[in-house]
Amino acid sequence: MATQNLLVELLVEELPPKALNKLGGAFSAVLFESLKTQGLTADNSAVTAFATPRRLAAHITNVASKAVDKQVAQKLMPASVGLDASGNATPALIKRLQALGADESAVAKLRKENDGKADVLFFDAMQTGATLKDGLQASLDAALGALPIPKVMTYQLADGWESVNFVRPAHKLVALHGETIVPVTALGLASGNTTQGHRFLSKGKITLPNADSYEGLLHSEGKVIASFDKRKALIEKLLEEKRISRESDGVIKPDSLLEEVTALVEWPVVYECHFDKEFLEVPEECLILTMQTNQKYFPCTISDALTNRFLIVSNIETEDSSAIVGGNERVVRPRLADAKFFFDQDRKKTLLLMSYGLDKVIYHNALGSQRDRVERVQKITSSIISLSSYFSADKHLEANVDLAAKLAKADLLSDMVGEFPELQGIMGRYYTQHADFGDEIAFAIEDHYKPRFAGDGLPRNKTGVILALADKLETLVGLFSIGEKPTGDKDPFALRRHALGIIRILIECQLSVSLSDLIRGALQQFDVEATDRSNMIESIKYFCLDRLQANLREQSFTAQEVEAVLTRNTEFLRNTPKYLEAVRAFSTLPEAPALAAANKRVGNILKKVEGEVKAEVKTNLLTEPAEIALNEALSEVKPQADKLFESGDYTNSLKALAALKAPVDDFFDNVMVNADDVNLKNNRLALLNQLHQAMNRVADLSKLAS
Repeated sequence: MATQNLLVELLVEELPPKALNKLGGAFSAVLFESLKTQGLTADNSAVTAFATPRRLAAHITNVASKAVDKQVAQKLMPASVGLDASGNATPALIKRLQALGADESAVAKLRKENDGKADVLFFDAMQTGATLKDGLQASLDAALGALPIPKVMTYQLADGWESVNFVRPAHKLVALHGETIVPVTALGLASGNTTQGHRFLSKGKITLPNADSYEGLLHSEGKVIASFDKRKALIEKLLEEKRISRESDGVIKPDSLLEEVTALVEWPVVYECHFDKEFLEVPEECLILTMQTNQKYFPCTISDALTNRFLIVSNIETEDSSAIVGGNERVVRPRLADAKFFFDQDRKKTLLLMSYGLDKVIYHNALGSQRDRVERVQKITSSIISLSSYFSADKHLEANVDLAAKLAKADLLSDMVGEFPELQGIMGRYYTQHADFGDEIAFAIEDHYKPRFAGDGLPRNKTGVILALADKLETLVGLFSIGEKPTGDKDPFALRRHALGIIRILIECQLSVSLSDLIRGALQQFDVEATDRSNMIESIKYFCLDRLQANLREQSFTAQEVEAVLTRNTEFLRNTPKYLEAVRAFSTLPEAPALAAANKRVGNILKKVEGEVKAEVKTNLLTEPAEIALNEALSEVKPQADKLFESGDYTNSLKALAALKAPVDDFFDNVMVNADDVNLKNNRLALLNQLHQAMNRVADLSKLAS
């Protein structure tokens, strides 16, 4: 059947910018999938999504005007229910056939098949393919119903009587199959072949001669770049061209801001603006935040330092840009003036003075004020320092950490953080430096929130590492102690993020500290019954390990590799990445499957032993050639593997075990472990115990067995 390309466009008022890209993708995807399900698309059909502030559209290639008819088999009911003893149709069968548009004459044509339990009646019929008109209407309804709309609004239609619900008022609907208008409706609109371009730059109403003319005509006559991705790429190109022309080192352009600006314009044009240099006295984070968050501007830098230049993406193209530039410069000035005022006012107070007000700031009804929290963090830092010689060897460290903990939350009471909560920690660093407490403490105060998200950096110094650990432990353990645990996808206190932050610090800072000891030290600061402490420590520890497990799987390690490592290593986590790489390398060896299976078998044997297995193997009790050979191989391989393990070469430590495959296989083929002679049995168990210990120093290799 001949096919033509299809275009569907919904023209609306300005859509919410933060949701636009998702709306455009969802609209086109659901429309395409629905048409495909109805058999109206071809195997090589493709969909192109369009989304601008004022339109959602989809272009789909090779769409049929009518789906092909097809033979379908309708399962009716068991033959024992549909036919009586004489083989005549029962009332139930006749009623079912009537529901399918058939009558009693169809009984003779029914097919009987056994489904494995009983004979079942089937009705074979020719299903008429959907027409594009009906199919597109159903698809359009489905696409609009499935849009991830953040918030709907209700508005009246032109007749003044009817109302509809949608994200924004809709004004036009286009549905073109080739050159033909497909008569469908949506949101009180009937489809046509006309659309509108840019609000101010367009030449007027645009009549589309066919579905394929949409993107080109919108660009040439409507001054609209319909593709979201193409607009975004153009904005990046224009920003870069403006940077090069002004000899600037860089433009700060986070992807989130690029996405939002792309959703605000249909015809992007970049202009350069300036603000007064006096505002550069304000911390650049404040200036960047207010320009990006409030005004959607792109700050410029030279040698990584902020300049007084910024770029704007306008929706208006004009030869004289003075009005646009001047207007934006006037708008940003009071914003920057506010930031400067807050900064100046905050510096009139010391951070220490601000910290005294923390007792009036509630942290949690069940956990007290921010002052209570600070005091707990101070005590937890002392516990952390006592757990590691890496920390306790520094005689000035405890005093620095205690002062940093005391001041870490003080900037919550600053005017700047009150206006820009995203700057907590950052402003603490500036105010600490202003008070001449030194960079060690200042950086620790800024860094104690790190890592805040995936890919974020870690604290820059020991003081920051300890403070960050203590702060996250206080939050995690404290909220667990009052029953505020995450449930399902709900995690209002971001405890999963805090848990992963603790894990990342332990691993990436190579801290040889027990996870249970860290949790135990933090738990001492909370009112928890002594009988509940052990269970709570285990609960919090495995909550952290669960986050580590999920994170490692995201890094392409298999579930078996992760489980093998974390089964054996639940306390000291710093070598986890190295263990995983070693297990992955071991898994590629041809001997790995057999050794993993043997290790699993050994583990199962040892689990069934009552009492403690003897550690020493007595050579005079080794009677079978296979057990003698295994003992000799183990005596040779184990010292090599242990030496490599102690040197940190975990990969080759595991690889050394490959030499045990043949003697292990021979042992299980020819030696009865549970011998009648108790002495022989215990000696063989001791040999297996030594083998088990040698094979499982890095990871529990049995987890690799299929």
